[in-house]
Amino acid sequence: MSDVSGLEIVGDLPERAEEVLTTAALDLIASLHRQLGARRLELLEARSRRVAALAEGGTLDFLPETANIRADDSWRVAPAAPGLADRRVEITGPTDRKMTINALNSGAKVWLADQEDANTPHWSSVIGGQVNLLDAINRSIDFTAETGKSYALKPDDELATIVVRPRGWHLPEKHITVDGEVVSGSLVDFALYLATAGLRQIEKGLGPYFYLPKMESHLEARLWNDAFIIGQDALGIPRGTIRATVLIETYPAAFEMDEILYELREHSAGLNAGRWDYMFSVIKSFRTRGTEFLLPDRNSVTMTVPFMRAYCDLLVQTCHKRGAHAIGGMAAFIPSRDPEVNEAAFEKVRADKTREATLGFDGSWVAHPGMVELCKEVFTDVLGEAPNQIEVTRDDVSVTAADLLNVAATPGDVTEVGLRSNISVGIQYLHAWLGGLGAVAINNLMEDAATAEISRSQVWQWLHNDIVLADSGEQVTRELIDRLVTEEVDKLDGDAADYAEARQTFLDVAVADDYADFLTLPAYERMP
Repeated sequence: MSDVSGLEIVGDLPERAEEVLTTAALDLIASLHRQLGARRLELLEARSRRVAALAEGGTLDFLPETANIRADDSWRVAPAAPGLADRRVEITGPTDRKMTINALNSGAKVWLADQEDANTPHWSSVIGGQVNLLDAINRSIDFTAETGKSYALKPDDELATIVVRPRGWHLPEKHITVDGEVVSGSLVDFALYLATAGLRQIEKGLGPYFYLPKMESHLEARLWNDAFIIGQDALGIPRGTIRATVLIETYPAAFEMDEILYELREHSAGLNAGRWDYMFSVIKSFRTRGTEFLLPDRNSVTMTVPFMRAYCDLLVQTCHKRGAHAIGGMAAFIPSRDPEVNEAAFEKVRADKTREATLGFDGSWVAHPGMVELCKEVFTDVLGEAPNQIEVTRDDVSVTAADLLNVAATPGDVTEVGLRSNISVGIQYLHAWLGGLGAVAINNLMEDAATAEISRSQVWQWLHNDIVLADSGEQVTRELIDRLVTEEVDKLDGDAADYAEARQTFLDVAVADDYADFLTLPAYERMP
């Protein structure tokens, strides 16, 4: 089902798929797979070797072989591309039709158009998201909902700049094969956007911009840089037109920030502090090392605890030293109809964004249009009319490997309340994810795959370390988890049978002897 030699599309085509599955896009997918596919698999295997080394008593540290890159003060990343100089508030969300319009109209400077953690990789969503991005750039996305409410784009100069987040290197796209091999979801998302909507962005004076997730090393950044070069050359685009911001959301990547910027320097737009996935990666990296790397209830792990503060300080210092933007983490709160809930939440969000702005970040994320103005106001109080504060080089910062690894200094307890929350949020999210929704409102927070990952990882860590809950005095056992799972599912709307698949998927990754690298991998196997 393709005119490109060696490339096959498996399964039915979603509506309007031909508009993004163009010959140029499919040619690019085939070329990227043939040139980069084997290296991608080798780098994923390198991740497994690192985990094995850590399990045997190894540690993470700054790389001696790249010390010269860190010590060289002369190199800088490319200057900010059109539409990316001022990023004081960025909104994130999936690429469904309603969110596309609302995000672009939100008043945010940037929209992270998410094909990853806030999106389910259902084939219809993979293709539908690309169609919506193309329609948005062509200004043909206006629509009227069943409720009668109309959605229409504001003028172009009032819209957020689109920055697409493709899937991580670990995720495949089973609906496309090249030479009989399943291709990378990352490369599919990248190629489809670049060869269609990305070209239209260039015509409109902007460019194809990306957020790169889940990387664990500078060699993975080099792989992305090579993909950018291949894509630009294939489509006749000048090198450096593509720009990418990297999420530093894995523990190993925190030790290679300079190197990641260096690999992408021609195409770099900075780094972002991805807090939830970072916590997930701490557990994943050191899951067999006992209580030294054990985290308390996730809601008590704030950005001010020692190991998280060190990570933020180092990120800002590294970015600004190289002329790159440093973007802060997510405010996941969704405005409520309860004024008291809103007041307390807005106070916390304001304090969090004020902390980021005063640390030197150039902007930050929100998950809901109702939080845009608050974030913008806080950063404007610090930035004024300046587009960023890259000149704040944070020379006061001196972060060591020991600082980044100081998880043991994190205050807080492991409680039954926290265990129940992880179970409930994890199952509710997977129920939505398997049903086709990647961003889910739970308890006034916008949850995505990162939250589900930290939730199931904490359950796994607490179970395998025989943790005793501070509030109930019970030890975390398989029997306790099974009981709490039943109790929490019984509290949810609908029949318990509706949650059977999500419940089993959660247990598969939360209590098994072998820790699954990503819950989305076994969950994806359950998708058509």
